[in-house]
Order: sequence, then structure tokens, then C-alpha cells
Amino acid sequence: MFQALTNASVRLVQRYLPDAFLFAVILTFIVFVAGMVVNGKTPLEMVNFWGNGFWGLLSFTMQMVLILVTGHTLAATEVCKKGLRAVASIAHTPGRAIVLTTLVSCVANWINWGFGLVISALLAREIARRVEKVDYRLLVASAYGGFVVWHGGLAGSVPLTIATEKHSLQDVIGIIPTSETMFSPMNLTIIVAIMVILPLVNRMMLPAEKDRIVYHAADYDHEETAAAAAPTGDPDSPAVKMENSRVISYLISAIGFVYLIAYFVDKGFKLNLDIVSLAFLFLGIFLHGTPRKFLDAMGDAIKTTTGIVVQFPFYAGIIGMMTASGLAASISQWFISISTPTTFPLFTFWSAGLLNIFIPSGGGQWAVQGPIMLPVATELGVSHAKVAMAIAWGDAWTNLIQPFWALPVLALAGLGARDIMGYCLMMLLVTGAIISLGFLVF
Repeated sequence: MFQALTNASVRLVQRYLPDAFLFAVILTFIVFVAGMVVNGKTPLEMVNFWGNGFWGLLSFTMQMVLILVTGHTLAATEVCKKGLRAVASIAHTPGRAIVLTTLVSCVANWINWGFGLVISALLAREIARRVEKVDYRLLVASAYGGFVVWHGGLAGSVPLTIATEKHSLQDVIGIIPTSETMFSPMNLTIIVAIMVILPLVNRMMLPAEKDRIVYHAADYDHEETAAAAAPTGDPDSPAVKMENSRVISYLISAIGFVYLIAYFVDKGFKLNLDIVSLAFLFLGIFLHGTPRKFLDAMGDAIKTTTGIVVQFPFYAGIIGMMTASGLAASISQWFISISTPTTFPLFTFWSAGLLNIFIPSGGGQWAVQGPIMLPVATELGVSHAKVAMAIAWGDAWTNLIQPFWALPVLALAGLGARDIMGYCLMMLLVTGAIISLGFLVF
């Protein structure tokens, strides 16, 4: 029964889900029309909202490009290849490969989502090379599926924000320590339940052997087909000698490492996109040994960033329309209107999940929903921490069917969105039930 449902989901997505870029364009049209119908905005107003927001994610786009290319470049070093091979060697069968990939993805994304997205995708590709007859689509979907836990993890932006002095809603909810959010019994129970159940569910989705699409390097490793560029010019010239000098790589790496040590001494183990990218960058420079090897690897990695560069501005435009038109607020208000004190956290979670499809940004969604939901929580006598985590989990939950966040994984794996989203849809249903139950029980 479950396998039949999975097969139906895969066929549905394969048939009807457009390319990730077209998905963003279609969402643009939907939000454009909804803003006029629901909130009475004029076409010109919606165009202005879209245009004003179009470049709103430029800095974040660059952060995503950097974490992708630096992680990819680091993984191309011999040391990291050996490490990935060692972990991948644990998986001897297709079923074990799926379970291992899912579990590693969950743990890595719980630690830090930027780290988790890159590491789990690279591990999936390495496992696919070693394990025969594993379905590559499901393997990559499993690598992405662990991303669902990120906002309940150590780098969750909502719990970290409300635990920080002078956050935007401090006058409404005060300072809420992480012991009441990411380390609360409710949140930890949800995390553990997902880490136990999701690998088993993914194992159950493994297609029959005759239906599996297996990994072939020639089909997927487009970025690795070119041989490393040979040094140009006179090998005895000062320029070429510098390009192949380990001393230069080690000196510049030392500067980066000193900064990282000082950062962690000063701030503790607080990871963010910038720090993860910085660590990946200087580890890559150091482990590649010479500037030339590093630059060759970086040149291969940069080829995987097309989807991010092209699509992120369109999502920024969608976010601009959702927020400026009041459409996001209208959706939240509707869920409030049907809530009771018991169901309010659950409906907040569901509304956050719906909004996340159109506003796939934790910070952006918090800015929209937080000021609406938390004052209502005060009126209903519902825990502020619980409602804040409902927004956080809703933001993470529907990422499973939002190609926006899958782009780095897909780029590293050499797949398209429709290859994995049928499996991700099943993960959405299972994790949605787990998270919903968590908000009802606690």
C-alpha cells in the first residue's frame, strides 16, 4: 500500500511538476493575481511590489553561492574524499544506503543547515558510486529530506533571534531562552521522532529493483568531466611557480584559521552561513595544497550555481508581493479566525507551512508572521515559545516541496526537481503528521 502510494506520488510529480525555474515563474503569477483578488491591489501596485523586492535577496544569494562552491571545492580534496568514502563504506546494501544518508542528513542539518545541505548531497553521490542498485533519485531525496529539521536545530533563526537582546518583538514576548524553544521537551521529541521514523520511511520507499534509476558518473558528474587544467606558460617562470606554491596556500590559510579560532573563542560555537563558508574556503585552500589546484576545483564548482543565481531574484520578487500587498498577513489572519487556544499552535504551524511555499526564507517569514501571531498568543494565553517554534517548524516543513532550497543539493547531484519531489512529497506527509502531533500533545 505504502509503495503504491509512493509510486503514485512519483508519477504525479514526474508528469506535472515543471522545471524549478518555471515553478518560480508560476508562483509569481499566482501571487500576482491573488494580491489583486484577495487584497484589492491594482496590477501596477503588484508590479511595483514585485520590482521593489526583486533584488532583496542579493546578499543571501551570494551567501548561498559561496556555501555551495566552497563546500564543493572542499569535498574535492583528497582528505575529504577519503572521509566521505569511509562513511559511505558503511552502506553495503541499497536499503542501508538510504537509511544512512537520511540519518546523516538529519544530524548534519540539525547542527547547521548550510553545512548539512552540502555534506549530505556529497555523501549521497559518494554512496551512489559505491552501492550498486540503489535508486539515485531516492538517495538524493533522502539527502535533502533531513533539511526538514534545520529550524528546530542549533542554527534555527527564530529560536536564536528571540533569545537575543533587542530583537524586534522583545516588547511583546521578552527574551525567550533556547531552553524553552530548541531545547524544549516538545522540540527535542519532534527532532528525535523524525530522526528515527524518516530513515525507515525512506527505506520503505525504495522502488522495486526493476524500477530503480541507478547512478552513472557519465550522466550526473557533469562538473567533473573536465580534466584538471594543466599549468600554462613556462613552468620555471615566477608566475607559474607561485601558482604551484604550497607556501602561499598555507600562509593565506593560516590567516583564515587564526580568524576562525578568534571567532569561536569570542562567540562560542555559533555557526552561521558566513562562518561556515569561511571555514570551507580556507580548509579548501589548505587541503588542495597549491593555488592552481584550488582554482581548478573552484572553477568546476562554480558551474553548479546557475539555478541559484537565476531563480533567487524571482523568489525575492514573490516575497516582495506577499509582504507589501498584505497577502501574507491575510493568510495568517484567516488561520487565526478559526483557532482556539488548543489548536492555535497547530494552525500557526500549518499557516507557516503554506506561507513558506511563497516566502521560502526563515527570516522573511518571521518578519511577516511573528508580529501577527505572537500578540494573538498573548490574548489566548498560549505559550510564546510554542507559537514561535510553530512558525519555525512550518517554515522548515514545506521546504520539502519547495525547489528553492533543493537547488544546492540538485546542483551537486546533477538532478532536476521533478526527480526527487515525488519522494519529498511523501516525506512531507509523514513529517507533517509527526510535527502536528507534537504540537497537539505538548
